Amino acid sequence: MATTNLASNFLVPNATFFVELLAFVLILGILAKWVIPRISEAMAARQIEIKQKYDDLEEAQAKAEEAENEYRSQLVEARHEAARIREQAREEGAAIVAEMREQAQVESARILRHGQTQIEAERQQVVTQLRTEVGTMATTLAGKIIGESLEDDERQARTIERFISELENQGAEEEPAESTAAESQSQSQSTGSHAAGQSS
Repeated sequence: MATTNLASNFLVPNATFFVELLAFVLILGILAKWVIPRISEAMAARQIEIKQKYDDLEEAQAKAEEAENEYRSQLVEARHEAARIREQAREEGAAIVAEMREQAQVESARILRHGQTQIEAERQQVVTQLRTEVGTMATTLAGKIIGESLEDDERQARTIERFISELENQGAEEEPAESTAAESQSQSQSTGSHAAGQSS
């Protein structure tokens, strides 16, 4: 009876307990010798890999920030360069316009001088031709009037010059008279308009 009670008491170790304890110790030994070192190595390698990736990420972030700063500096420099090029182009354009204007003025003055020279030459030619024609007509007319021949060259030249001088003097006298008449007419018109304005 006592033996049975002793055998059924779970606090008293038996053979099964020792077998289980031995198996547990063997399992711990196996884990400690082969499994845990491999797990530790794998975890250490994983930590090293994670640390390497973190370092690479920080390096990539630093490079990205450096590239962004360089891009911004290049953008600012490009804007300054574009502004400088625009200002230089504006100055060059103004210089070209000034040069073209100066050339146009020089060309206009040259054309004007050429035109004046040509007009003067044509005027001289017309005056010479007119002198010849008018002189011939005046000589013929004077010869018919006074009843003598004016074939003498010297006498003919004096007659022509005297006739031309008289024509020029008459033209000079007519011009002031015409201008005086025009001024009088203008004054009368302005007086009339002023009187009309007062009457209204």
